[in-house]
Amino acid sequence: MTIHFSCTMCGRCCHGLRLPIGVDEAMAWLRDGGNVQLFCEAIPWPEEPPADNHLAWYKRRRSFAATSGQLPVRVIVSLMAVFEGACPNLQPDMRCGIYERRPRACRVYPAEVNPFFALDRDTKLCPPEAWQTQDVLQGEDGEWKDAEVAQSIAGMREADARDAAVKAELCAVLGISSSGLSNEGVVVHAPDRARLLSALEEATTAGGDVAMTAWHVVSHRRATLELLQSAGTSPLPASALQGTEASFMGFVAGDAD
Repeated sequence: MTIHFSCTMCGRCCHGLRLPIGVDEAMAWLRDGGNVQLFCEAIPWPEEPPADNHLAWYKRRRSFAATSGQLPVRVIVSLMAVFEGACPNLQPDMRCGIYERRPRACRVYPAEVNPFFALDRDTKLCPPEAWQTQDVLQGEDGEWKDAEVAQSIAGMREADARDAAVKAELCAVLGISSSGLSNEGVVVHAPDRARLLSALEEATTAGGDVAMTAWHVVSHRRATLELLQSAGTSPLPASALQGTEASFMGFVAGDAD
């Protein structure tokens, strides 16, 4: 199905966001006085997937190798620009104050970066009239027809793969070693702005391989914690994060204290 779209400048997508950004964008965001958090999730990875498992290889490209107990895992770290209310760069007339250097995720919306996710207009913040234009966003062949959107999607995917090693170094510098279980939840790490910027600058200039770090996989579900324990990982109940700069964000209901 052909999807038509044209931005109406309603500003809805510029409020109360966790905006995925690359390492370069994170440093710029922090230097501008914004806040950035790290969302960490781990995927059990006992062996490499078959060549035709394209979803697994997509996740592999944007993750780095680690261990949890005796189990090899892959860790995906997403850098998120976070803000309550209006984006600090949103002007009173709904224009972007940093339009020429706005993050790639802003250039992509409402398209999907993940090739395994189909665009669902019902999940987007855009008003109905945004979808009633003659401008084509995505053709029947699934290709993104807007040149800037297509370029930005490619840029985000390239940054995800390029940044994976830097994120491993970043976590080592910050002493971060806890993550959620992929598809169940993430551990959100919120270092101080100055500390995070310094760590990012160090991580981007390190230039060497990072020793594989031992990670804890966090859950708020008893069954998951028991399963992780039986698989030989180092599980951690979400309650153990209380009093730290980290918190657990679950995608499903939990039952563990």
